[in-house]
Amino acid sequence: MISSARRIAGRPLGHTFGTMSQSSPQQGRPSPRHPEDRRRDLHADPVPVPDPAVPADGPARADAVRASDAEREAVVERLRVASVEGRLTFEELTERTEAAYAAVTRGDLEHITRDLPGMGAPGANPAPQLVRRRFSAVMGDCKERIVGRIDESLEAVSVMGDVELDLRGAQVPTGEVTVHATAVMGDVKIIVPDGVTVDLGGRAFMGDRRVAVREPRPGARVPVVHVIAHAIMGDVQIVDDEHLAPVRRAIASWWRDRNP
Repeated sequence: MISSARRIAGRPLGHTFGTMSQSSPQQGRPSPRHPEDRRRDLHADPVPVPDPAVPADGPARADAVRASDAEREAVVERLRVASVEGRLTFEELTERTEAAYAAVTRGDLEHITRDLPGMGAPGANPAPQLVRRRFSAVMGDCKERIVGRIDESLEAVSVMGDVELDLRGAQVPTGEVTVHATAVMGDVKIIVPDGVTVDLGGRAFMGDRRVAVREPRPGARVPVVHVIAHAIMGDVQIVDDEHLAPVRRAIASWWRDRNP
């Protein structure tokens, strides 16, 4: 009996009593969870997080209040005045006008006009007027990026040549531009900002007249480009920035997303 007790005393305690080989959970430490429980937690609905813009016990912030149609129209008028003063190009006017009509909150509208002076600020001098209004190419090429204030209609004539007019950088106080385009066995291309309305007229004889622009929002009072196109065995094309170089725009968008 004494020898048996000595043999037991000489062995590690864990080898003697199997029930003591595993440590019991310590107080204050959570016990290990079953894999099924962990998977169930991963797929459970997340706990809703309250929107900080709308406190539960008070009114919403001023910039989170929904904008009205009258407020949107007021911002569009402010953009038009800024264009008359030469602060916005035709492209910027179109982009911001489209953004104003798509704005949801007052904060969105304030973001659009954040770099413009208030309506009561002293007016600036108008942008310099465009002097040259007629662009032509006879058995050659003519590429022009219009810079300056457009107060009158423009004319583009191509005879066995190519004429390209880029209106995106122009100043358009009235928000409307008229271009008379004539292509005789040649091509005329007119580049306009994204989001404008194109009003196409004229005739084609053994030629083609095409419009490739994105449709503006229904009911939006956006800038308008009137084109009276006459194509005689030639082509007259009106394109916006989106359709001008889709591959280049896709690469640029990919690069911006890759390098925020």
